[in-house]
Amino acid sequence: MDPGADPAGTAELRAALARVPDGGWLAGAVRRVAADPAAVARCFPAAGRRCGRDPLPGLPDWSADQGARALLLAALPADGLADRVAEVYRWGDAAEKLAVLKALPILPLGAAGVGLLADAIRSNDPRLVAAALGPYARHLDQAMWRQAVLKCVFMGVPLAAVDGLDDRADAELGRMLAGLAAERTAAGRDMPADATALLSRLEGEA
Repeated sequence: MDPGADPAGTAELRAALARVPDGGWLAGAVRRVAADPAAVARCFPAAGRRCGRDPLPGLPDWSADQGARALLLAALPADGLADRVAEVYRWGDAAEKLAVLKALPILPLGAAGVGLLADAIRSNDPRLVAAALGPYARHLDQAMWRQAVLKCVFMGVPLAAVDGLDDRADAELGRMLAGLAAERTAAGRDMPADATALLSRLEGEA
């Protein structure tokens, strides 16, 4: 697990998942995946049906299926973990991809999952773009991170979803936001209020 980057933690997820509809299935699935990593291909898609999709108590940013899938990934052996996680992401539907992205900070991957962030950022799904800018996004280089923030503004994703925004926003991001604001003004369109506030702050710092 990456130090200091775990937004929920496996202990918190386990506690929150204690009352899911089929907790016995989840416990068994975690054991199966730990013993046979290939089992994750069967268990991961089934988590939504077996555990439900309700918000987790105490962890409003997580749903039951996301939490269950995160625990399944956390049960995988470290050997070959990056390849296994990438395979689960590659073959998953949007909900499964979202669960993988949210689980990245609690997996001992280092920067090996950055390619999954890049794929999510290229997508047209605002949920995936927002998830890609969670705590694991600290592994993105600054240029890619700026482009991802700009895409959030373009797609109307609230900038509150961007982890560490205040620390990473810089003059170059301000320049890019100013360019987007000029384009929108010319087209008779407004900038989101949070993007306007960020631009004003960056211009003031400059």
